[in-house]
Amino acid sequence: MEIIAHYGTALVLIAAVFGFLMAWGIGANDVANAMGTSVGTKSLTIRQAIIIAMIFEFAGAYLAGGEVTATIRNGIIDPNAFVNAPDQLVLGMIASLLSAGVWLIVASYFGWPVSTTHSIVGAIVGFGVVSIGPESVQWDKFGGIVGSWVITPAISGVIAYFMFTSVQKLIFNTDDPLANAKRYVPFYMFLTALVICLVTIKKGLTHVGLHLSDAEGVQLSILISLLVAVAGWFYIRRQHYNLQSHDSKTLYANVEKVFGILMIITACAMAFAHGSNDVANAIGPLSAVAAIVGSGGEIGSKAHIAWWILPLGGIGIVIGLATMGEKVMATVGTGITHLTPSRGFAAQLATAATVVIASGTGLPISTTQTLVGAVMGVGLARGIAALNLGVLRNIVVSWIITLPAGAVFSILIFYVLRIFFS
Repeated sequence: MEIIAHYGTALVLIAAVFGFLMAWGIGANDVANAMGTSVGTKSLTIRQAIIIAMIFEFAGAYLAGGEVTATIRNGIIDPNAFVNAPDQLVLGMIASLLSAGVWLIVASYFGWPVSTTHSIVGAIVGFGVVSIGPESVQWDKFGGIVGSWVITPAISGVIAYFMFTSVQKLIFNTDDPLANAKRYVPFYMFLTALVICLVTIKKGLTHVGLHLSDAEGVQLSILISLLVAVAGWFYIRRQHYNLQSHDSKTLYANVEKVFGILMIITACAMAFAHGSNDVANAIGPLSAVAAIVGSGGEIGSKAHIAWWILPLGGIGIVIGLATMGEKVMATVGTGITHLTPSRGFAAQLATAATVVIASGTGLPISTTQTLVGAVMGVGLARGIAALNLGVLRNIVVSWIITLPAGAVFSILIFYVLRIFFS
């Protein structure tokens, strides 16, 4: 209690700085993962990807980021274990933010696509074990999070596999691929918009004071999705295509042009989905520090997220992508498998659907692993030879290193902070 009483304001300011650093690392690494498929297929330039991320990452973080924030804040360690030692919890959360933030920035500098969820979860578990003991960790919930690291890539991979298979069957393997692309792509636009609208309206808009019943939320989601599909239908038909040549290469290029339009929609969906889920990795520990200091050391099961915390995380994510995201974007966009707009669309929609659903249920999944699973699913639809197994091996190794690295850094920083403030 003495540390909070004497240094409360300073602790919140330090946590805010480290939380911003963590959000910066998320933007540099995980947002680059999310936008890498769009840039890798050349559907978007890096500049356009950054602009889209600025708008939709921030919107996802602010409107739909609260559900997972609660899990990061209270779901990994047991707050009740720190009732008599709130100082330790505050210092530990601050150490976790700095540990994960530094690791993400280092990884981004070298172009390693690592998991921000691994980083922060490992960091929180690390300080929890050394401060109170293993009993402070809610191992059942931690096990569920670890399980999601396997389950969610599998889910996104299966969705992407069947999504791209449907594209092949309905469009590419037909007598007139371009005509069928014009016919079916608006339907895929409808699905993409529906995924985002459902979770936003049902889970996210309570932050801005809009409360809708389940029926009203579904109706509004369907209406917005239909408008997106109709707008896409008109836009696709206004584009100019090369109809002079009838060779297969030209026909497929025309189809990929249609999917290039759809990639812009899915890029927006992916940015929103990522913002809604992964902003919690930065602001969950920060909100815990602010709540404990604000209550004078009292640890509650629930805490109101201060108005300034979600925007801080959103801004940090955007700046991280703009300044350091290019290397990781190249690794994901071109390294795992050759992506075309149609393949990138299937991977992005599958990832967005998986991440947004997880965000709505409060499960902090790894966007990196979800996207890699989706890209693998698209590659497997063309055969295992389409995958660069060497790149995949390196990515998996970086995932394995990340969790213990976050824990070790967090423990070291925690001891330094405890010595400094005591």
